[in-house]
Amino acid sequence: MLVLQVGVVVVLVLALLAVAAYDARGDARSEATERSVAVASAVADSPDVVEALSLTDPSARLQPYAEEVRRDTDVDFITIMALDRTRFTHPDPANIGKPFIGDLGDAPQGRTFTQEYAGTLGPSMRAVVPVRDVGGTVVALVSVGITISSIQDRLRDDVVSIGVASVPVLLVGLLGVWLLSRRLRRQTHGMGELEITRMYEYYSAVLHAVREGLLLIDPDGKVQLVNDEAVRLLDLPADVVGRHIQDLGLAPALVAAALSREAESDDLYVAGDRLLVVSSAPAEWDGRSVGAVVSLRDHTELQDVTGELAAVRGLTEALRAQNHEAANRLHTVVSLFETGQPETAIAFATEELEGAQQLADLVVDAVGDPAVTALLLGKTAAARERGIELAVEGELAGDVPARDLVTVVGNLVDNAFDALDGHHGVRRVRVRLGGGGGGAVPVVTVEDSGPGLSAAEADHVLERGWSTRAHGAHGRGVGLALVNQVARRHGGAVRIAGSDLGGASFTVSLGVQDRVDSR
Repeated sequence: MLVLQVGVVVVLVLALLAVAAYDARGDARSEATERSVAVASAVADSPDVVEALSLTDPSARLQPYAEEVRRDTDVDFITIMALDRTRFTHPDPANIGKPFIGDLGDAPQGRTFTQEYAGTLGPSMRAVVPVRDVGGTVVALVSVGITISSIQDRLRDDVVSIGVASVPVLLVGLLGVWLLSRRLRRQTHGMGELEITRMYEYYSAVLHAVREGLLLIDPDGKVQLVNDEAVRLLDLPADVVGRHIQDLGLAPALVAAALSREAESDDLYVAGDRLLVVSSAPAEWDGRSVGAVVSLRDHTELQDVTGELAAVRGLTEALRAQNHEAANRLHTVVSLFETGQPETAIAFATEELEGAQQLADLVVDAVGDPAVTALLLGKTAAARERGIELAVEGELAGDVPARDLVTVVGNLVDNAFDALDGHHGVRRVRVRLGGGGGGAVPVVTVEDSGPGLSAAEADHVLERGWSTRAHGAHGRGVGLALVNQVARRHGGAVRIAGSDLGGASFTVSLGVQDRVDSR
């Protein structure tokens, strides 16, 4: 690049030198013509010339005069001639008396004539001026010329002067190029144009091909780099580059993580309908901060599967509890038979069977979905094991995927159970299912008899789902955020209120009809 810049400066100076030389050439010719006209006019206006023309031998008087004027004015020839072209003067005396060679133009008619013509002394810029007597009659002609070779000699001197003057310009230009190149290499960390081009091509290919979203935030909090995946995950506008991250409508916790000067790894945040795994780290170069790098991964589907797995684990624990309880009952029945009380054993077994069947029928009739049915049956067993009374009411219907229903019901019931941990008094959880008739929107309400939520907690309880660091009542990591996410995906919402049981009530609508407001 330095060689290229030096070449540009040299070519520019040479071009300016050529233009200056061409301009000097034109000026030299114009100046020669003007000087020829001026000298010829001065000679033609001399009274001595008019007086000498009346003599028998004009040359004897005019030749010394013409040569003296020629030397004084630094022209190449002064020829005084008669109207018939006969020369009275010439730098070469041998040509005196011979006819003048060249055009006279309209000089015999009393006008000044100029031309470039090759005469006995070679090509020249010449002027022909009429000589008038006292009465104004043209009686002779004066031709003055400057040869092209003389003009070129003067031009050569001018070009040399221009060239000498251009040397400092060239040196200053080269010094500026060197300083500019030095600064450019410092700014580009010593990389040349090929390295920069290759790095940009690789950087652009990687940036658009990587499946993680990437954001580069400068020290002022403005977005300086963003790839397509980050735009998709965060629904960023097209003009995101150069805007402050706080002006993009992102979650406060996500903005705080991007602006943080401490590294964070694999934190969970909710952005719209997506659950994102976010990592951020300060970016430094040569000991100075250049901002922060934020990477984003879509964790939505994995978290949904994780939620289902948690529900299955809960169901497994519930089945374990049921198995333990069933074993105790079976031992009781066997012991009654062994002690000779078969009627009591049969009555006890029949009563337990009828109770379990009634509970199963109640849940099956209310839910209708096998996965949610199994979930609630497992939660019932888990509630019994934890000393909680779980009631299921209403009827649930509608075209909602079982995965989403399991996410909503499982997380709400788990939060209700957690709210009762350490609570003294009545421990009740009620699940009310709605939307069972006429294709209405499914609605799930879970209430508990726990300590409830204050107004401030109700305003922020869903926000705790933005981060895995959430703590406090009903805070189960991203559980509530997942519930809110499912509701929004189906066009519904979540409402948090107080319950007539004494605790909190969470109502989730899974559609646009009969929508409830979200806090």
